[in-house]
Amino acid sequence: MLADAFSAARLVAVAFADLPGWTDDDHAAAFTAFRRSAVRLTDKAPTTKALGPEGAALVKKGRLALELGEAVGPADARAFFETHFKPFRVEPIAGEGFVTGFFEPEVDARLQPSLAFPVPLLAPPRGLREIGTDDDRRNLDPALTWALEDGLGRLAACPDRGAIMAGALDGRARPVAYVKSAVEAFFIHVQGAARLRLPDGDLLRITFAAKSGHPYFPVARLMLERGIVTSAAEATADALRAWLEGLAPQERRAALIRNRSYIFFREAPVDDPALGPVAAAGVPLTPGRSLAVDRSLITFHAPVFVEADLAAGPFRHLMMAQDTGSAIIGPARGDIFFGSGDAAFALAARVRDAARFTLLVPREG
Repeated sequence: MLADAFSAARLVAVAFADLPGWTDDDHAAAFTAFRRSAVRLTDKAPTTKALGPEGAALVKKGRLALELGEAVGPADARAFFETHFKPFRVEPIAGEGFVTGFFEPEVDARLQPSLAFPVPLLAPPRGLREIGTDDDRRNLDPALTWALEDGLGRLAACPDRGAIMAGALDGRARPVAYVKSAVEAFFIHVQGAARLRLPDGDLLRITFAAKSGHPYFPVARLMLERGIVTSAAEATADALRAWLEGLAPQERRAALIRNRSYIFFREAPVDDPALGPVAAAGVPLTPGRSLAVDRSLITFHAPVFVEADLAAGPFRHLMMAQDTGSAIIGPARGDIFFGSGDAAFALAARVRDAARFTLLVPREG
């Protein structure tokens, strides 16, 4: 499993001493994030992916972490990882490592539409589901990953972003809430979750429930194509937001619908304001410790040491593979969760940097 990896990358054994910043990291914080994964691991073993590590081996280490309890100090936490895992540098066959940042938006919202809050965030329409390997997709675009199933089991394409914005699902998809602008809704779609501030002061969390299944297109690429920015590094989330908001309404709509992928949401409680939403791996995201990875290559819950030189300073931290995303493709590709709200956005929006990733593989026994 480790040697093959679909020729996407090779894993090179290294020592913990070879990892810049390893000794300076807060291993207790990393251990806390791993224990959150451990709760899920012991309930449901993750599927082993191309680069590994083995899901069953992670389950064993998760049980050990739970046995140690919550009050584990930095020294003991570091000893846990060094004793029970071996570090392997991820070296992609083509290209180099790259890291971005994501966050959970926190915005004002309403449960009913108004002139000030006209843009809906939708729940999935009935019958929308992932396309399985055994499904008949003869009448579907090969690029589709989700589709609408009728009462006879037949699949049809879900409307894309442009069609949905034009009303194709009106009366078929329930609005969960309404926000102020299409740009605000778009960024919530990109992040896959949000905290919504309601007039009575309550917080409502919405999280990913389904998607249209159409291919994802990075709208920030339009800024490069049109000469708004001169490099991909300049096409940050805050630059994209400012550019979109400065466009005329029809130009803005034309830019947004280039990304045909559309995200649908479900309501969820805000149990712990310090944590993010429950992610694809089934655990709540931990700011600075949860990493989105390519789920076809990296097994969920695996510890990954990330090295990058961000605008805010050097980033050398042990993280947990707990989420994924449409734009996260490749063996040395990661997306760092920075938290919720405007402060987290300010951090995440500037991250588009070269990075190195080291996968921690469970030792035998």
